[in-house]
Amino acid sequence: MLPNLDKTDLIELLHKMLLVRRWEERLIRLAEEGPSFGHYHVYIGQETIGIPALAALRPTDLIFPTHRNHGYLLGRDANPGRLMAEILGKQTGLNGGKAGTLHASAPELGIPHTSAIVGGIVPIAAGAALAAQLKGSDQISVALFGDGATEEGATFEALNIASLWRVPVIFLCENNTEEALGAAAGGYPKSVTAATDLGSIARSVGVPAVVVDGTDTGAVFTAISEAAERARASGGPTFVEARVVRWPGSNPLWPQLPSGETELSFAWEPEAAPEQLLRWYRDQDGLLRYLREMLSASLLTKDEAVKIDSEVRSQVEAAVHFARNSAYPTPDSAYLDVFARQS
Repeated sequence: MLPNLDKTDLIELLHKMLLVRRWEERLIRLAEEGPSFGHYHVYIGQETIGIPALAALRPTDLIFPTHRNHGYLLGRDANPGRLMAEILGKQTGLNGGKAGTLHASAPELGIPHTSAIVGGIVPIAAGAALAAQLKGSDQISVALFGDGATEEGATFEALNIASLWRVPVIFLCENNTEEALGAAAGGYPKSVTAATDLGSIARSVGVPAVVVDGTDTGAVFTAISEAAERARASGGPTFVEARVVRWPGSNPLWPQLPSGETELSFAWEPEAAPEQLLRWYRDQDGLLRYLREMLSASLLTKDEAVKIDSEVRSQVEAAVHFARNSAYPTPDSAYLDVFARQS
């Protein structure tokens, strides 16, 4: 279903989802072209979680992503060129080329920190929410993590403390291992937690838990809106599990484009998709589902969707040009942004 937003906002959600998709598809091709910029993860296939979640929050709320952080940074309006430059290690990057892809952040946009440590971001997000509570602010924070983080003790401890102290934090678990994709996904293992219902972990310490279809933009928007309202009303934390199927191009080593870049026409003509990926494009790609719903509601036409996509592609190419033509940091910049140095 579509979120309860006006037409302009709904189109803006589509624009941001397409920006994340095209930017990351271009990043994959950039990695293939070389030179290498090291290991990275992408958010493709989960845009209908992050983008509506951000739309349900206030700009002053704090977001704490995991290693799949590009979608949240772009969704919070981080400059696409500066984010690309950060990943390439350039001095014009969001963090001067020092954070790279796994730790890129934008404190001025409410994303103070990204942690690639599984479960590592969860207590940090809870701590930030506690600080807001102690200051008497109505600011809330969101801990973003995958299903694997529920195996970590730090996650359980953060859930317990947040529940005890009614901390204004949302625990948003992006569960992308609902279905094994075999060789297409590089043989990713499923989680090894004994809980068959991840929400039961949160409920065991008194944290309300809800499950939503991560490809349903409206369901995600509603769940996060309700969790945010509860947190601001001193109701404490909420655990939201958004379930999706892992994108077929995910790979433990390097992301790939198994059928090239996403064709928007698959939204209205899914049978044209490659046979081995038909189910993905027809049933499991949230972005294409959202576009179908927009078309069905007559909120835009196919031609208008293609035009938005063309504008996004131009924006992404400008970002690549900016990043490639930016300079690398000078050697003396290694001494900047450090806690201590020997004189």
